[in-house]
Amino acid sequence: MQMQTPSSFSSRQCLAPPGTRCLAPVTPSFLSFTTTKTQIPPLSLSLHPRFFPRPGHAFPLLITTRHAFFPSLDATAEKEEAARFAEASTKGNLVPLQRAIFADHLTPVLAYRCLVREDDRDAPSFCFESVEQGTKGINMGRYSVVGAQPAMEIVAKENSVSIMDHEKGQLKEEHVADPMSVPRRIMDSWTPQLIDGLPDAFCGGWVGYFSYDTVRFVEKKKLPFYNAPLDDRGLPDIHLGLYTDVIVFDHVEKKAYAIHWVRIDQYSSVEEAYEEGKSQLSRLLSKIHSLNVPRHSTGSIDLNTSQFGFKLKNSSMTNEEYQSAVLEAKEHILAGDIFQVVLSQRFERRTFADPFEVYRALRVVNPSPYMAYLQVRGCILVASSPEILTQVKKSKIVNWPLAGTIRRGKTEEQDLLHEQLLLSDEKQQAEHIMLVDLGRNDVGKVSKPGTVRVEKLMTVERYSHVMHISSTITGELLDNLSCWDALRAALPVGTVSGAPKVRAMELIDELEVTRRGPYSGGFGGVSFMGDLDIALSLRTMVFPTGSRFDTMYSYRDAKQRREWVAHLQAGAGIVADSVPVDEQQECENKAAGLARAIDLAESAFLDQ
Repeated sequence: MQMQTPSSFSSRQCLAPPGTRCLAPVTPSFLSFTTTKTQIPPLSLSLHPRFFPRPGHAFPLLITTRHAFFPSLDATAEKEEAARFAEASTKGNLVPLQRAIFADHLTPVLAYRCLVREDDRDAPSFCFESVEQGTKGINMGRYSVVGAQPAMEIVAKENSVSIMDHEKGQLKEEHVADPMSVPRRIMDSWTPQLIDGLPDAFCGGWVGYFSYDTVRFVEKKKLPFYNAPLDDRGLPDIHLGLYTDVIVFDHVEKKAYAIHWVRIDQYSSVEEAYEEGKSQLSRLLSKIHSLNVPRHSTGSIDLNTSQFGFKLKNSSMTNEEYQSAVLEAKEHILAGDIFQVVLSQRFERRTFADPFEVYRALRVVNPSPYMAYLQVRGCILVASSPEILTQVKKSKIVNWPLAGTIRRGKTEEQDLLHEQLLLSDEKQQAEHIMLVDLGRNDVGKVSKPGTVRVEKLMTVERYSHVMHISSTITGELLDNLSCWDALRAALPVGTVSGAPKVRAMELIDELEVTRRGPYSGGFGGVSFMGDLDIALSLRTMVFPTGSRFDTMYSYRDAKQRREWVAHLQAGAGIVADSVPVDEQQECENKAAGLARAIDLAESAFLDQ
C-alpha cells in the first residue's frame, strides 16, 4: 500500500496543444488530450522478461496481453505469448495476465473511482495506500493497490458463513467451528504459477477485515460469543472478497500494473482460458482509460492539519462510566490478576461528508503506513493504521509492536528532545517491553524452534503528529503451517488487549459496553501466493452503511447529500498507576485526531 498525493484540478487553464481540446481542466500532473479525430492513449510498457532476469533465478515467465487502446501484437508475438500461458497452465491452475502502463495520467484515488461509482457505497472494493515511517520522518511508500468486483465473498457472523461465488452465481451457507478455515480451504485448491514479472506487492487474493471478535473462534471456552458485550451494529465478524482483478501502482518506477488472474479449471481448454483472460484484462483496462473520467472536487485545505480536532461528545460510555471501568481494572492489576488491560470506548460523529471524501482528507491529516478505504458488507472502513497486526512473506513472520507515545516537536531539535524523553520514561519502557514479550510469544507459537528474533528493540518511529517506540520481532513459519495459522496466533495483538492476553480480554468483555467489531482487529490482504499482510485496525473509522439517515440537503448542481454516522473508537492502556481522568483524555485525544479528517472533509467538500 502506498501513498500518492491526490491529483489537483484547481488550475482551470487548458494545457492542450493547438488543434486539440481538453477532456477536463488539468494541471501538468494530469494531462489527457484528444484530437478532433482520435485519442492519444497512455503508452504501454511491454518489456520482455528475458532481458531482466533476477540474480540467482531462472528467467521469469511474464504473461502480457493486448488491449484495444494499444497496438496489436504481431502474429509471432501473440503465438509466443499463448505458448508461455499454456506452459504456465501445466504447472498450476491460476495464472496472472498483466499489462504495465505509464501511471503519470492516473492516481490510486482516481483509479478507484473509475472502478466504483460514486453512489455505489455497498460494492465490496478497496484502495490501499501507504507512507513509510522512519527515524527521520515520513517517506512516500512504493506501492498502492486498488480493487473492485470480487469474484467471491465470504461473510462470517459467529459460526455462520455465507459464501457468494459471483462468477457462478451461487450462494452457499455453512455452519463451521472456525470460519477462517473456509478461505483457507478454498485457497488450498489453487496452485498459482509464480511470475517474477509481477510487482513485489499484493497482486490479488483475499482482501477484507477480521474483527476483534475473531479471537472467539480460537478461545471458544474463555471468550464465548454469549459473554461478549452488546452487538448493537450486527457487523460481520469476518468479511473477505476474492479479488482476481487489481491495479497496482509503482510510485518509484511511475508505472501501473493491471492484473487479472485466470482460473484455468473454470474453462474447457487452455485456449479458452487464455482468450477469456485477455478479454477480462481488456475490460479492466477500459475502465481506467474511459473518456468519462470521474471528476473529484479539488476542495481547499484551510485547516491546520497538524492540530487535533475538537472534543467528541457522544460516546458509548459516559466519562464517569469509563473512569469507573478504569478503577475496576486497576483493582484487578493490584490483585495480580493482570498486568495491563486496554479499555476502549466508541465515539460517534455525524457528518454529511461522504466516507470517500473523509478518506481523501485522512490522507492529508494523518498519513500512515497502512492507509485504507475498504467497502465491505455492512460498513465502510476508513483507516490510517500505523502498525501491522502480523505479516508473512515467504514463510518469514513479522510482528511489529508499537507502544509508547509522545507528541512530535515543532523543530528537529524538539523532536530529538522528545525522543530522549520518550526512551527515558520508565512507565513507557515497561509497557513496551511487556508487549514485546507478548509479540515473541505470538510469533513463537507458529515458528520453527530457535528462529524467533527481536531484530530491532525500542527504536523511535516518527509519524505526522506523534512518535512511537517500535520493535520488530521475526520468526520462520513451521513447514506444516500456513499464513492463516500465523494470523490466528496473533489476533488480537497485545497492544489492543493487555497482558496476560486472554485474561485481559475476559475483563474487556466485562467492562466495555459494546462489541468492538472491526476496531482492534485487522484489515488487509492474503495473496494468492500465500503471503499475508494484515494491519492493526487502529485509527480506523467505521461508517455503518445501514445508518445513512433520511436527513438530506441539496448542494451544488442539485445533488443530494445523506447524513452518515462515523464510529471512532479509541482505547488506553491501563496499568497500576493509571489516573482515570488521564486515560479518558487519552481516548478523547486519539478520537479527535481522526475527527480532524472529518473536519477537513466538511470544510473542503461541503457548502456549509
